[in-house]
Amino acid sequence: MSERRLEIPRYGWRTHGPGFAMIAVLLLLYAGGLTLLEINPARLITGFARLGDIVMLMLPPTPETWSRFLVYLDALGQTLAIAFLGTLTAAILGLPLGFLAARNIVTSRIIHFLARRGLDTVRSVDTLIWALIWINVVGLGPFAGALAIASSDVCALAKLMSEAIETADRRPVEGIMASGGTRAEAIRFGILPQIMPVFASQILYYIESNTRSATIIGIVGAGGIGMHLSEQIRVLEWQQAAFIILMVLITVAIIDAISRVLRRNIIGRA
Repeated sequence: MSERRLEIPRYGWRTHGPGFAMIAVLLLLYAGGLTLLEINPARLITGFARLGDIVMLMLPPTPETWSRFLVYLDALGQTLAIAFLGTLTAAILGLPLGFLAARNIVTSRIIHFLARRGLDTVRSVDTLIWALIWINVVGLGPFAGALAIASSDVCALAKLMSEAIETADRRPVEGIMASGGTRAEAIRFGILPQIMPVFASQILYYIESNTRSATIIGIVGAGGIGMHLSEQIRVLEWQQAAFIILMVLITVAIIDAISRVLRRNIIGRA
């Protein structure tokens, strides 16, 4: 019986040099970033002390009056409507775009390339930038916010949709085509039943995420609770700002819990 010798890995520049060089480059970039942004421990400690003072000024969170609470509640309803309508619009538009960008649906390389690059270009623009654009187009208010959410998410959902289509099982499609079905019927009965539970789960997640995004874009004038939050912070009404933040946190937590249950049920049934 032959004896096997345990080979001890040798550490040297030739074998581990590229890894060491990569770590050194990352450390240099990190140090350069700290210097460029003028980040130092003294400013950080001072900032944390100031943050502690602001937190103390926020206690206790209060709307001060019942009428203000009703105003904030109405604005929170606008934020939820912006997130829901914007996400739903993006999903409706993203579904056909996802089929257009799927390689196994559109066989033309030119169309597939243009569709994919177009999706990448549009989704690279942040929601806040879309909000600023739509505010200049349709004016201030929740309409601009819903359009910003839809513009930001339509291409992201379409990309996720196309990836789900490309990974779908081909056997149902081949079975429908072999039995005399058309290509449209193969897509309708062979692909859609596989991807719709995944797509519905993604829509639920985006609704949850966009509730937070709708709060942020409200700060620039796109409607919702964000406008009131920005105003209270601007005039240093920290207790009212804390109450608004608390309202948003509770709402997001409730939506997250509901969305998690719905996603589990949808994926479980699938």
